[in-house]
Amino acid sequence: PHAWAPHTLECFPRALADFFMQHAVPKENKQQLKKAVEEEYRKWSSMNNENDILAHFGVAGAPPLFLCLLWKMVLETDHISPIAYKILERIGARALSAHLRKFCDCLVFEFTNSPGSMHVNKCVDTINDIIWKYNIVTIDRLVLCLALRTQEGSEAQVSAFIIQLVLLKATEFRNRVQDFVKDNSPDHWNQANWHEKHLEFHRKYPEKFAPEEQGSGYHPYFGNVCLRFLPVFDIVVHRFLEIQQVTKNLEILLEHLGCLYKFHDRPITYLYNTLHYYESCLRDRPPLKRRLVAAVLGNLKSNLSEPYQLYLTRSPEEVWIPELDYYMQLMRRVVDILAGSATNALTDWRFNEFPNAGAHALYTTCVELMALSAGPKVVANSLLDVVAKGFTAIPSGDMHQWINAIGLVLAALPMSYWSILLDRLIETMGELEQWHFDCTPFRLFNFRETHNGLLHNRFSYMLALAHSVWHHAGPGQMASVPRWVRETLPAVVHSEAQFLFVCHLVGPFLQRFNVALVDLTGALYELLAQVDHAQQRLEYMDPICDLLYHIKYMFVGDSMKKELESVVRRLRPALQLRLRFIAHLTIEEVPTATVNGINVST
Repeated sequence: PHAWAPHTLECFPRALADFFMQHAVPKENKQQLKKAVEEEYRKWSSMNNENDILAHFGVAGAPPLFLCLLWKMVLETDHISPIAYKILERIGARALSAHLRKFCDCLVFEFTNSPGSMHVNKCVDTINDIIWKYNIVTIDRLVLCLALRTQEGSEAQVSAFIIQLVLLKATEFRNRVQDFVKDNSPDHWNQANWHEKHLEFHRKYPEKFAPEEQGSGYHPYFGNVCLRFLPVFDIVVHRFLEIQQVTKNLEILLEHLGCLYKFHDRPITYLYNTLHYYESCLRDRPPLKRRLVAAVLGNLKSNLSEPYQLYLTRSPEEVWIPELDYYMQLMRRVVDILAGSATNALTDWRFNEFPNAGAHALYTTCVELMALSAGPKVVANSLLDVVAKGFTAIPSGDMHQWINAIGLVLAALPMSYWSILLDRLIETMGELEQWHFDCTPFRLFNFRETHNGLLHNRFSYMLALAHSVWHHAGPGQMASVPRWVRETLPAVVHSEAQFLFVCHLVGPFLQRFNVALVDLTGALYELLAQVDHAQQRLEYMDPICDLLYHIKYMFVGDSMKKELESVVRRLRPALQLRLRFIAHLTIEEVPTATVNGINVST
């Protein structure tokens, strides 16, 4: 069964984390593992008959401790018996995975309880002999297994330390990386003598996937150990990000091996996924974010904006909080590329990780924004201020393109960024508690009229930004909107203008809320009841009722009849009369009331 370390579960989505917490896997006792390995080694030392050895260690169902046994054998004798290769052949490559997992656990226990640095160095040298001298396991497979084992606490830090030592202490792997990076180009399709360099590299560093006694029988036509290690390095970086205590180890690895990322198939996608998924872990670690960007986008820094490229050259500890002009420049680039007026004609999209210039600009921009020293709140507010405050610098005819670009970028950022929009909407609704304007809310919320007529545009621009973000948002993001309306807005919405603003917000997206539309409808009725009791006079009952009837006949039907009837009966008579077909009330059931002799129920 699958199991994950606590520091990994903390980064999981809540539902997945809860599932694995409820289905915990029993932990193995490392002390018992150590005793079992020593017992197996004693049996190995006491057996002299080859058939007995093969029958005990090579039979199916034997304890998966043979790699631990070989490691102890090399550690103590600096030699591997020829019989061991026959046993490895019997075990097979697939079953060897279980042996490798036990071997990794054994290594962590050995290093945790090491008597001193001399013993640690000898252990690391033994591991490197198993990898490079005896070709028992490959370095990428061993490091991957170490990274994915479910170590906790100090043992997880020890595992990270072992990975660093295995990769960097010996020169075998570092020499291969340096020579490969020096002599090869990531654009291998443009390299006329690529195959010659490939063969030259393999002549200098022959690939062996099995012990020499078994014979390899496989000669790579394209890859090598450096390219095979890249996806493993991706996982190692993620595991190290989850453990704050090994940040220094990660920085050392990026310094020595980060040059490999120029051969990554999808560097921007990988960096985007990393910064997006680990946003909460990296929020307070700006230097590490900057180091990640510098390592992964080493030869692609030209894709970043000039101010950010300059930021990468400054002191690692310097905190940079950009002004609004920086965000204006960043969004102008996205707008121009989406409009097709600023594409790079030299880019061959057949070999690019993105299908077109627009997708490339979107994810490059998101990477840059997530890697800024400023937190999510500052970045998101600045993006919204590009339109809310910087609209005077935007050509009037291009306003739709700018709002669309901001919505596209915000929707692609983590929740801590796009949720700031909800806070800004609440702030905007706070200004509508008292209506101080000569025109109606319908005019002031109309984007075309306020934009073209140079009227007060704060409300219409915020509506447009919200619509843009939600238009590009995914189902998970949209599902949070009805919950926000139900849980947050009752404390904010008290006036008719505020309720109309909410209707303008959610009205265009009713068809996207799916199952959550029931919750949203109930929340709208509760908000209407709250406004009805708070206000002496309602001026726009007819448009409000038109929307509620639209929701009934187009979406919910009579499925909410009981819930809505109880709310409608609490409303003033004039609203009850208008909504009687939703609550299935007869005219006789609608109470009548008079104000100054006028019947308000008609």
